[in-house]
Formats: sequence, C-alpha cells, structure tokens
Amino acid sequence: MQLSPFTDHLQPFLAMEIMERGMHLQREGHEVLQLCVGEPDFAPPDEVVIAATRALQDGETHYTDSRGLRELREAIAHDCLKRRGIEVSPDRILVTSGTSPAISMVLRLLLSPGDELILPTPHYPCYVNMVALCGARCVLVPTRAEQGYRIDVAKVRAAIGPRTRAIVVASPANPTGAVQPPEVMRALADLGLPLLSDEIYDGLLFDGARAYSPLGDSEQCFVFDGFSKRHAMTGFRLGYVIAPATVSRRLQIMQQNLHISALHFGQRAAIAALEHGAAHLERTRSIYARRREVLLHGLRGLGFQIPVAPEGAFYVLAGAPQLGDDSLAAATRLLEHAHVAVGPGRDFGAIAEGHLRFSYATSEAEIAKAIARLARYLRDAPAQL
Repeated sequence: MQLSPFTDHLQPFLAMEIMERGMHLQREGHEVLQLCVGEPDFAPPDEVVIAATRALQDGETHYTDSRGLRELREAIAHDCLKRRGIEVSPDRILVTSGTSPAISMVLRLLLSPGDELILPTPHYPCYVNMVALCGARCVLVPTRAEQGYRIDVAKVRAAIGPRTRAIVVASPANPTGAVQPPEVMRALADLGLPLLSDEIYDGLLFDGARAYSPLGDSEQCFVFDGFSKRHAMTGFRLGYVIAPATVSRRLQIMQQNLHISALHFGQRAAIAALEHGAAHLERTRSIYARRREVLLHGLRGLGFQIPVAPEGAFYVLAGAPQLGDDSLAAATRLLEHAHVAVGPGRDFGAIAEGHLRFSYATSEAEIAKAIARLARYLRDAPAQL
C-alpha cells in the first residue's frame, strides 16, 4: 500500500493522547482530573437542547443547503454585526461540522505544495498538521510570555517570503489565552496577505479585555468561529467561516464534495444559541473568571512560572522547571502517578517545551483537587523528576 507522503510527518495531538490515556485509566477505576483539553463542563443553554429536540421530533434530520440553513447564516450575520460591528452578507458564510473543517478547507483553498504560512507561536498544534496535509509548511514567529504573547508585526513582516500565502492569528489564543490589541490586528491585515483569524474563543474574556476582529480591515480576511466554546456545544460539531465574497463559491463547492452539509438539527440548535445564549455566556464567563484565579494562585504557589495572566479562552500555559525539560514526560508522569491530565507544552511548538497547558474548563472543586495532588506529587516524588 503506497501512502501519501503528506501524512509522513504528521504528529499526534498530544493533549488528545493524554486525555485518551486518562479515559483508559478512568475505565480501570481511577479518578482522573481532566485539565487537559478545552471541553466546557457546562451544559448548553436550555433553549439549545429544546431546539435540537424539537428539530429531531419534526424530522429535521436530512441534508441542508451545503452552506448551511439560510436562517442560521442570517443569524450569524446578525451576530457578526452585534459583536464585531461589521455587516456581512449571509452568502459569505459557510456553516461547517466544527471549526476545524472550515480551517482545513480554507488552507486547501490557499496552499499548494511548497507554499508557506506564517504562524505565531506558541500555537494550536492542529494548524501545523492541517498545513502539512496540503504539502506546505508553517513559518513560526515566536512570541514572549513576558509581553503577554503579543505578536511582533516586524518579525511577521520579516518572515514573509516568495512562497508565503497567508498569516494565521488566534485571539483569544490557544494555548496562551493571549488577546491581540487592535493595532496589532490592523497591522497584520495591512501586510497584504490573506489573514486567517481564528475567533472561536471570542466572548471568553477577562480583566476588561476586548477582542478585535480584523474582518473589516482587509478584503482578504477569513474569520473562523463556532459554537463549541462560547455556548458549551462541543459535541454538536458546528462552526463556520466568514470568507471573502470572491471565494465563497469555491468553498461551497469544496463543502459539497468533502462534507455535504453540517448537522441539520444541530443548526436549529445553533440558531437558538445565537438568539438566547447571551445570559448563559455571561454566567459561564464569570465562573471561568473565578476558576482562572484559583488555578493561577495554585500554580504560582507551586512554583509554576506564569509571567502574565491570560486574558481570554480558558487555558494557562505555565513554565514547569520543577518537572524537567521534557513536557511530554512530565505530563505523562503527572497522569500516571497523580492522575492529573494536563497538556504537554511541546504540543504547542518548540518554544513551549518545558511548559504545561492547564485548562480551567472544569469545576473549581476539580481544580482545587488537582492543585492538591500536584503539591503532593512535587513533595513526595522528587526521584521521578
């Protein structure tokens, strides 16, 4: 069997590997505290569940327009105007089975073998693998924790080469929780390349931070968003891309061939989330804010290095010198011996090696219990470090 060379160097998603090993330990009877993945522990808004149930009962279980229900795309356009202050046509919106398929299709649209994409790092690991599947590669531009992981636009400009086809930016970001200021986003849009703006964590913001979308600053901007994080709808697998009008038809054709359409009854639930989810979001955001403080206080008390508190999302990327230089080995030991699952920093680029990513998408009680287990592990198992 001859396989595509584009899959030769794909790396596993280490956070998922740790999570899945934790699931195995749970099946064996161990209590594993999952601070590893971005999985909100909240139920979706009640209106979402009611809408999905009603849609199933009404027989809305068939294909939809490949771009998504017109009513949903109109609701997304209205939400875009409300949150971003930018008016877009529903014809520029493509609803997908999660945000990842939207990103993957846009990368296939823009990249050919040998092309390059600029990516600030630390970064979400799946970007690199999606680019690799196109036969292209990422050019990584480092950011610094002490500066709140602010992107240096001059470094991005210097990284542009003859094969550069796009720039990816996530704000708020996974794994850092960094929120890029408006001047950085506008400057990136001014570089003249397609700008791929991942805004899936918009709305999960703290300390008065505000996320800025570059959608109105460039005719070559693609915005990726969805329902998983803001509305606790990870299992619904619903996302979307707002694309330039010039390429909307090409993306529609790609969707027809690759994915047909997104989940029919799930789209009804998404409409309900946009119509009724504001109060639920504000309640969960305030709970996340408290969890963040508990986690930051606990980790810093154990010697983890966190120069700047994350302003968004629900992650803390913490330096872990007390656990050694190999983050995968450290995360594995913590899982096997303390039964605490965390993300290895290596997952998020070489610059994050020696770090661990902690998610506070779990309960305050679970976070406190995890901190206690980490304290015992650091006290009682120095030989394993």
